[in-house]
Amino acid sequence: MDGHDLAAELRDDHETAFSRLGSSKAMYALTGGEMEGDRVRAAAADDALALASILDEWTASTAENGDIGALYSDLASASREHAAAVADEPSLDAEPALYETLAGLDATPARLGGVLGRYLVTLEHVGQMVGFFVGDADPMAADDFRGLRSDLESERDRVAETLVDVCESDDEWTAAREAGDAVIDAAYDDYVETLESMGIKPKNVC
Repeated sequence: MDGHDLAAELRDDHETAFSRLGSSKAMYALTGGEMEGDRVRAAAADDALALASILDEWTASTAENGDIGALYSDLASASREHAAAVADEPSLDAEPALYETLAGLDATPARLGGVLGRYLVTLEHVGQMVGFFVGDADPMAADDFRGLRSDLESERDRVAETLVDVCESDDEWTAAREAGDAVIDAAYDDYVETLESMGIKPKNVC
């Protein structure tokens, strides 16, 4: 088992959830039904800043140090840069529900597994955002989000590779796996609940 194997297993085991989190309905949920460029950008910025906020707290924690603390700090800085790249004067207006689950993780294997799950979810959203701006005839914005997607893929891989160094036992791999599951489930549950609150059936992918 390594971090890339874990990522593949999470994707396989949540295949239905990811197919829906990467759909246009997910974009509708993220923007509160306002499918406009500014709202899409704001949703991406909220997601990035929510991660940065949690990683800042973990970086400051006395339980985290050395290479893991540096990873958290680097990813937090990158997330703030992502927010600034996609939105003017970004601010954290509404924290996506999955970050409450992520913030509740304590041990390093679980935290990294949860962050890996977050990257898998966010990459689905960002892929749909690229498509949104292509369809909106805004090639510059589409390129911005293609760049974001590439950066997120590199960050996901760094998290996956760090898991190999952190998880030294089956129990630690299990903790990472369960945390990834929990974060993905939280994102999917939020997607379903948001659409249902808007009177939309979430189960049909479009």
